[in-house]
Amino acid sequence: MSSEQQEPVTFVDKRKIDPESGEVREPDKAPEPGTENGGETNGNGAEPAAAAPAAGKEAELTADLQRLTAEYANYRRRVERDRKAATDSAKAAVVTELLGVLDDLDRARAHGDLESGPLKSVADKLAEALRKQGLEEFGAAGEPFDPTLHEAVQHEGDGADPVLGLVMRKGYRFGERVLRHALVGVTDAVPGETAESGEQTGDSAESATGEDATASEATDAETTGR
Repeated sequence: MSSEQQEPVTFVDKRKIDPESGEVREPDKAPEPGTENGGETNGNGAEPAAAAPAAGKEAELTADLQRLTAEYANYRRRVERDRKAATDSAKAAVVTELLGVLDDLDRARAHGDLESGPLKSVADKLAEALRKQGLEEFGAAGEPFDPTLHEAVQHEGDGADPVLGLVMRKGYRFGERVLRHALVGVTDAVPGETAESGEQTGDSAESATGEDATASEATDAETTGR
């Protein structure tokens, strides 16, 4: 027998089932290229390239932010518009309830009851307060007839140039909202009629004043003679 040392015999157990435990053996995984030493290098031994900035994701987030900002601005404008509309409706409702009071004050003014005294002060303060809130009256003799503002109950003439001849009840509006149409009689405008009417009214007033003065002097003379 040779004295040279023989090579040891190596056996590789390729059985898929462990004879002792009876469990299936997991096959050994071959190491990935370039990671034999446990490093995170690529095949060329260089470090992996850093991930590029997600430009697409950033642009998407920017677009979402802009859209949300625009939606919020529209929401604020819509809320402000609705709040103003609700406030105006509430004011208009209150003012509408006071139109009857204004009509009574107009009748008292026509009878001379508001020429002086505390009632005149109250009427003036009420009218000024309502005017500051946005109430506006319309409907005076001589104004052009507007069917969107005036309600005609009688008409004289052929309607060539209709104007207000007789105002039976004033109209009122609150901002752009018409609270009540003016109740009027419509007639045809005559060129120069307003100026002539004014002159005639002034002459009549002067004549009446002269007649009153003459009558007063005659009464005083008669009293003195007695």
